[in-house]
Amino acid sequence: MKKLAIITTHPIQYYAPVFKLLHQRQKVAIKVFYTWGESVTKGKYDPGFDKKIAWDVPLLEGYPYEWARNSSKDPGTHHFMGIINPGVIAQIDNWQPDSVLIYGWGFYSHVNLIRHFKNKIPVVFRGDSTLLDEKKGISSFLKSVFLKWIYSNIDHALYVGTNNKAYFTKYGVKEARLHFAPHAVDNDRFAADRKYEAAQLRKELGIRDEDLLVLFAGKLEEKKDPLSLLVAFLELKQEDAHLVFAGNGPLEKQLKSRAKNYPNVHFLDFKNQTQMPAIYQACDLFCLPSKGPGETWGLTINEAMACGRAILSSDKAGAATDLVIPGHNGLIFKAEDHADLLFALKKLLAVGREGLARMGDNSRMLIKTWDFENQVKTIEEITIHE
Repeated sequence: MKKLAIITTHPIQYYAPVFKLLHQRQKVAIKVFYTWGESVTKGKYDPGFDKKIAWDVPLLEGYPYEWARNSSKDPGTHHFMGIINPGVIAQIDNWQPDSVLIYGWGFYSHVNLIRHFKNKIPVVFRGDSTLLDEKKGISSFLKSVFLKWIYSNIDHALYVGTNNKAYFTKYGVKEARLHFAPHAVDNDRFAADRKYEAAQLRKELGIRDEDLLVLFAGKLEEKKDPLSLLVAFLELKQEDAHLVFAGNGPLEKQLKSRAKNYPNVHFLDFKNQTQMPAIYQACDLFCLPSKGPGETWGLTINEAMACGRAILSSDKAGAATDLVIPGHNGLIFKAEDHADLLFALKKLLAVGREGLARMGDNSRMLIKTWDFENQVKTIEEITIHE
């Protein structure tokens, strides 16, 4: 059986199920090497949520892994020198893998590993960057030179969707070396029936059965631009419509201050993974109004679709191109364009709860193939045939 070493910074709720499934299927042998260091298991401060986060789903069960010692003076994923692992090459070499899969290049150790394994064993790379925030100028030119150098050192790239593929192509990865491995969430967990809890939540918030509920879920930060959604919603002045913000973050006080005189706007604190399906299922329409930079995908769209919800997304969310079919399961509006957001919001709410439910059914069908199994099959295929 071929052996695949997987290098990533820390346990993530969107990746751990992939590792578990790879191990269960026993088509390739895997071992995950976590480069942040074991201290991350105590929970990490997330500036987006403005609090320390520890996920309530198991992230270290069902697959083999090792911690790499991180010698960084300021450990973390917030800067390039936050991941420095003097002994990780020896750790990986000791396991004697046939190939290596590296998640992200933005850390000292990960670049070092890409360079070390070049021409020794196949190097597979996964990242989800896009060209959605590209700007022209000297900095863009220098970035292009650097990225072409980085990707000249890899043998294969796993792309998560259309925008990500365009990014890899621009920076020199040939078509034959590009492999589709869809961005995914645990569709089955989100699709499980949580209608009772959803109904209870609506009742607690004073939302009637016949009322429309728009949901934003995520970090209340500039990148995701929740303020634009609030402003558009308030302008609607629609008595049978409610807006819920689920999450915390730097913009929380500003949003609450702006909404304090509007009883149809509600705020929920950060909710963990096991609680989120009920919250999605309580809404009729999920909105991700991100303006970026850096909204490379937006996995909350996957989650809401798995829950069978209609989607309103800005064009700066990387997922929108692949997952939102205008008029079929939602709409896409131009980021930071108030008039376009307001028009799209009005248009979707005008179809009512039944119309949005039909769009939600379409979302549920569309998201079925964007799953962990298809991601795993791609990884197995590359590992086995290299």
